[in-house]
Amino acid sequence: MFKGFTDSETFTRFPDSFFHHLLNEITDADELKVTLYFLWRIEHMDGPFRALCQTDFDVKDLGLAADEVASGLEKAAKRGSLLKSTHEADVFYFLNSPRGRAAAEAFAKGEWRESAKIMSAPLERPNVFKLYEENIGPLTPLIADALKDAEEIYSAVWIADAVELAVKNNKRNWKYCEAILKRWKEEGRAKKQDRRDDKKSRQRDVEDKIKKFVGDRG
Repeated sequence: MFKGFTDSETFTRFPDSFFHHLLNEITDADELKVTLYFLWRIEHMDGPFRALCQTDFDVKDLGLAADEVASGLEKAAKRGSLLKSTHEADVFYFLNSPRGRAAAEAFAKGEWRESAKIMSAPLERPNVFKLYEENIGPLTPLIADALKDAEEIYSAVWIADAVELAVKNNKRNWKYCEAILKRWKEEGRAKKQDRRDDKKSRQRDVEDKIKKFVGDRG
């Protein structure tokens, strides 16, 4: 029995068309499962080559046999939600979107043959909830909501760096992390870092001149 979702869940974006059209049209369970799995997998993939071959569909996760996966993919391709692209003996499925259509065409021409060989498990994104619990403290519903809001505004890398800086400065609270993120956004993180680097550089120049001066007099 499913025990329910947790506050530390990550989320997958789905095209609106899936709910407006496909969800009502798809009546075959195999097709629905492979379509949902495909949308989840490509959302968690890194790099420009976002496509799957039949063996990339985890039969255990889907609860389907290999022939049922194949059947679901063929139905999805026939419907037009997925695009089936073939180059020599290789077959990959792409999302039927402008980017997916361009990629499928390029693959069929053999332009992405090497990229297709580098397939991996879904990319594990930084989990800000886990990051908070491991470095700041217990996750409350209020903090969980604040973290979700932060993910809509800032990148996961920024949030991770802000938490790391808070720990380094022994300021283990979300308000401190949030203040860092707001300052980075308002002032420009890259520009701020450049100013710090320039300041350090000027300081080193002064120290070097002092050392040279003392050395010459000695």
